[in-house]
Amino acid sequence: MARVDCALKINTKLCDRFSVGHYPMLLWGAPSKFSSGGWEPNKEKSEIHAIDDGRTSERLLSWINKKIGSSYGLDDEKYENEHLPLNASDPGQILRALYDVEEATWSSFDIIFEHKMIKSETRAPLIRFLQLLAAHHPSRRCRKGSAEILMNFDDLWPSDLWSPYSENSAISHENNSLKSFHICGKEVPRGYWIFCRGSKNDTRGFSCGLWILLHSLSVRLEDGESHLAFTAICDFIHNFFICEECRKHFYDMCSTVSRPFNKTSDFVLWLWEAHNKVNKRLKKEEASMGTGDPKFPKMIWPPKQLCPSCYHPIRKKDDGTSQTEWNLDEVSKFLVGYYGNMLVSSYKDKVLLGLNGSKNSLVDDMVASTNAVAVPVGAALAIAVASCAFGALAWFWRSHQKNRKPRRK
Repeated sequence: MARVDCALKINTKLCDRFSVGHYPMLLWGAPSKFSSGGWEPNKEKSEIHAIDDGRTSERLLSWINKKIGSSYGLDDEKYENEHLPLNASDPGQILRALYDVEEATWSSFDIIFEHKMIKSETRAPLIRFLQLLAAHHPSRRCRKGSAEILMNFDDLWPSDLWSPYSENSAISHENNSLKSFHICGKEVPRGYWIFCRGSKNDTRGFSCGLWILLHSLSVRLEDGESHLAFTAICDFIHNFFICEECRKHFYDMCSTVSRPFNKTSDFVLWLWEAHNKVNKRLKKEEASMGTGDPKFPKMIWPPKQLCPSCYHPIRKKDDGTSQTEWNLDEVSKFLVGYYGNMLVSSYKDKVLLGLNGSKNSLVDDMVASTNAVAVPVGAALAIAVASCAFGALAWFWRSHQKNRKPRRK
């Protein structure tokens, strides 16, 4: 919470917008409502509410507890993380992840901009990944934002921007492009994680959100798109993931694939197996270095409680050891349901939305239009929902670029 000194002339308009008449005055609402609206005390229906019982810390916390249905106390240690969903056997928890997928999408591109990773040799991998997002991202506003960037890619990052004579202008141009870039709408980033929030500040978060994004992309593909998507994801991680060691490990796994994926299920299972390999490696590293999240230890996934049918009966080997045997058909069905249908199912959660009485579901929020600039003639969105959308969008984008007028020197 921040104090606004209404005695200062520069803050007068802000205080008038929110009818600030005394200090301290606390208001409760979604961040987007504060950035785009105001508050009037006599207005019957408002998505911003005045906290009328916040004169002491105990009364303020009691008001918040009632609002979000929690039971926090002032003596709680790390109480901000106590609400974390720890029941791995509850499949409904994934419903909270859609906001985190948006956050991870924005974070990925923020890293690209911050580290100036868009170069002449990385343009093509970035375009292919944007095509994949525009066609199959689980959030409609991220699909829309990705399509808009594709349609204007040559204006944002023209191919001659990296000539030996324009290195400085490339950096300046990239910074200017970033100011108007909203890949998932103006409400993102929100600055926090929900499903992917760890019990410590340096655990889970972005890596969790990115994995969910990749899995959710894989299950939305048509059979003929699987290998194109595989290549797009491998090249994106290879060129743009900030952790060099992680990047190398992932690309090594990509390099072991000798034949194209002909079916969606084959790619879905490959990505699932790759994720488990990463978890197995990181589990050992985190145990030796003490860097893991104690409440979210790395594990082979999915656990038996979450998908009993994914496991064959355990058989012991001659040496007395046992090894997990997967029912791959059941694993594939589970992944499609978990990262596909379940991730975008209608879900109402007062805590997630932050306001009591809200009638909007999580999915309604995901498909709502944003304030971003409309895609020309709606072409990108139409393609994004069509059958074989990834390939169609790639074809459309190439056609669009060919028909563009030559840029003036």
